[in-house]
Amino acid sequence: MIVVDTNIISYLLLPATYTESVDALYKIDSGWTAPTLWKSEFRNVLALYLRKNIITLDKALQLQEAAETIMAQNEFDVTSPQVLALVNESNCSSYDCEFVALANHLKTQLVTQDKKVLREFPSTAISIKDFLTCQ
Repeated sequence: MIVVDTNIISYLLLPATYTESVDALYKIDSGWTAPTLWKSEFRNVLALYLRKNIITLDKALQLQEAAETIMAQNEFDVTSPQVLALVNESNCSSYDCEFVALANHLKTQLVTQDKKVLREFPSTAISIKDFLTCQ
């Protein structure tokens, strides 16, 4: 089981630079978890794609359903004290710190491509490439 941020979920379902690597990640470990925040963030990604006319509303709905199916039973709430403590010791947003807090709580790694999160939380966060190399 690993924690993944919203970008990793997006790369799995939407063609992007990291899609091939994320496919390999998912084959190795499909036990993805995330704070419940991921759902709103993913809707924001879909909103961007909708507004740029990259996908239709029907496609956005299909992608949201697919993402929710993948993440079903693997969404967790994190506490404000956990998140704010991480915010206090870093330059990361509270949104990013939710993913770190969950990884810490579950005693697992956060897979992300977010350079700031990787830099600020090197004992918790790991890039796709580094994760795949360790497997």
